[in-house]
Parts: sequence; structure tokens; C-alpha cells
Amino acid sequence: MPALLLATLMGLAVGGFLLGLRMYRAEARLPSDLALALEVGGSRVSKADSAVDRLGMRFAPLVLRLMGPRRVDAKRRRIDMAGNPGGLTLNRYAARRAVYGVFGAMLFLIFLNNGRLLLALLALAFGLLAADALIWQAIRERKEVIDRTLPDFLDVLAVVVSAGLGFRQALERVADHYAGPWADELRITLRQMDMGVSRRQAFDELRRRNSSEQVAQFVSALQQGEELGSPIADTLIQLATDMRRTDAQNSRRRAAKTIPKATMVTLVFMLPATMILIATGMFLGSGTNFGSVLGR
Repeated sequence: MPALLLATLMGLAVGGFLLGLRMYRAEARLPSDLALALEVGGSRVSKADSAVDRLGMRFAPLVLRLMGPRRVDAKRRRIDMAGNPGGLTLNRYAARRAVYGVFGAMLFLIFLNNGRLLLALLALAFGLLAADALIWQAIRERKEVIDRTLPDFLDVLAVVVSAGLGFRQALERVADHYAGPWADELRITLRQMDMGVSRRQAFDELRRRNSSEQVAQFVSALQQGEELGSPIADTLIQLATDMRRTDAQNSRRRAAKTIPKATMVTLVFMLPATMILIATGMFLGSGTNFGSVLGR
């Protein structure tokens, strides 16, 4: 029976490989956003990721239907929050999830048949989570970079606005001298305003695309200042000061949480090792005849 099951799995694996190779070489019609990503963002995508995308692109619509409209909208928002890492789009994500899911399921069955439960569970976890791991990591890194960049950006923007330049022109001028995720977000916002989107709606979209609390504070302060008619430069300077104060408090909080962890590591690992070294040195330096102690 195990031999028959293993032969069946091997047959399915070979058949899946041949089917995937045929689909890879076939001239299939790509979804619009996936075709654009393959054409424009090809330099941002590795060859391995591109091969996975092409292998699973036929199954992307099925994966999106199984996810449902609500989960699809939530996933689209998280991909936007991640900044489309590596040219990732919603259809790319669905294609990778299909390929990783099938691959993980095959490994799960093979390891389970061989009695390796731990490896089987790891393979199953890989199939379920591999497509989302890149998004989680990109969101965290992007948030940290934006939080570090925003206070200095606000200081420079306040200086440019105080020099007499309009807010819209000052925002574009300062954004051109910055690089990274925050500059990319501002350029998207500026292009939206160029296309006729209102300033309030464009900044609401900016806040929606980012999970950073500092971005939310920035947008809220701008909108409140616009409603109340307060000077923008003063608002920006005060906001940058508040952000630095908050960042300093968060740093102290993180440092306070690190102390118990470092103490626990010291007690669990370093202290016993140190005691063993001290005891060994004392015994070796005492000149004790261990043969007489042991009765030999």
C-alpha cells in the first residue's frame, strides 16, 4: 500500500511538472496588471519569481474567486501598504499562492507518507504562508523607513514653505530631492492631484496606503490646518517635533523591554557556563588526585 501511494504521488508530480512546462511555454493571455508588471517591472523581479508567476498565472483568477471580494480587497490594500515589493501585484500574489500551495501540498503528502510529521507540517506551512511572507516583511521595513524619514522631510518642507513657495510646489520640490518609499508615496499623491483628484482625497489615499501612525498624523494635521486656516509651516514644524518626541519615547520603551530579555539570556546561558568554567578551573588548579577520590 505505501509503495502504491508513493507511485501515485510520483505520477502526480511528473504530470504536474509536464503540465506546468506546457503552460509555461504556451502563449496565454495574461491579466492586465500582471502583463504590465511583467513588462514594466521586469527589472524588479528575479528570474525565479518570474517563472513562478508564469507557471501559476492561469490559476490566479481561481484563487481570487476562492478568496472572495472582501479578502481580495484586504489583500490589495496590504500589497499597496507594502509598496508592491519586487513588482508584486494582486494577480502575481494569486499566481504565487497557487504554485506555493500545490508545491507545499505535494511535499506534505510525501513527508507524511514517510512518517516525517514535523517536515510535513513545515511543508504545509510553507504552502500556506510563503506568498504572504514577502508582504509582511515589506510592510514592516517600509513603515520603519517612512517613520525615520518623515520628521526630517517635514523640517525641510517647512523651510521651503516659509520661503514663500506654495504648498503644492514645495511638496513636489522637496519630494524630488528624496528617495525611498516616502518619496514614492508623495509622487503617487502628486500624480493623483495632477489627474484631477482633490487634495483631500489624494491625502486620504496616502493615509490608506500606509500603516504608519506618523503618516496618519501628517495627513490629519494638514487637513485640520487647512480647515482652521492655520499657517502650514508652523503646523509642519510642530508636527516634526511631536514625531521626534514620540519616536524617542518608543525607543525608550523598546529599550526597557530589551533589559528583561537580556537578563534572561544571561541567567539561562551565560551564568551556568561561567559557573562550570570556574568550578573546572578550581578542581584543575587544586592538584587533587581524582584517582584517590574515586577510590582507584
